[in-house]
Amino acid sequence: MSIEIFRALHQGPALLVLPNAWDAVSARLIESMGAKAIATTSAGLAWSRGYPDGDALPIDQVIAATRDIARVIRVPLTVDIEAGYSDDPHEAADLVVRILDIGAVGINIEDGAASADLLCKKIAAVRNAAARSGVDLFINARTDVYLRGIAGGDAAIAEVTHRASRYRAAGCDGLFVPGLSGGDAMAAIAQAIKPMPLNVMALPSLPSMDALRKHGVRRLSAGSAIAEAALGCTRRLTAALLAGSLGEMFSAAAEYGTVNKLFGH
Repeated sequence: MSIEIFRALHQGPALLVLPNAWDAVSARLIESMGAKAIATTSAGLAWSRGYPDGDALPIDQVIAATRDIARVIRVPLTVDIEAGYSDDPHEAADLVVRILDIGAVGINIEDGAASADLLCKKIAAVRNAAARSGVDLFINARTDVYLRGIAGGDAAIAEVTHRASRYRAAGCDGLFVPGLSGGDAMAAIAQAIKPMPLNVMALPSLPSMDALRKHGVRRLSAGSAIAEAALGCTRRLTAALLAGSLGEMFSAAAEYGTVNKLFGH
């Protein structure tokens, strides 16, 4: 799917809403519900492959999961690669080239607990490797200033905008700030990073979608929330069944035939 379409989704009048997927069936189901693009959740994807979140997923598993998802969808795909699964910028870049070869058009890559210097090097390496391959891609740089409580108040806004400036100079296209929920802070950051689009993550305390747009947010990600909800539902239904009750197992289910038809040719 064209990178131009994915870029344009960040510029339209409506928010780009991404209900993050974790495997082929969740991606195809999300697409069938009308999602304009598919983004992966690193946590959900790692769990579905039997690994913890946090750069623990082996590269071959990242590639296999990306290939499974790309095979069944037609909308643009962006892949959360955590911190690139390596401290070596060139190894992170090699992974991105392999992901692009499968058909993805974008990535998320994060600073996490590491220095901004390291993420700058990774972004630059990824951008250069893609250029050498003759492929464009959308690099969404994630900064964990809010998520990890690195700073608060005005200092957090200043730190985020400082990192955003550096990441943009290194070659990123958008900024993802998970943990950001205050409208005033959103507006300040969105204004400071223009024309880069601001991406926030769904939280119980998040303003309404109309308010997000007014604050300058362009992209809203579910993160691992839908995957967690699916696992929570599984746990609840399993507990009921093991206790001798069918509970809501059938009333809550996606109908077999409907799911099966998602993969019809």
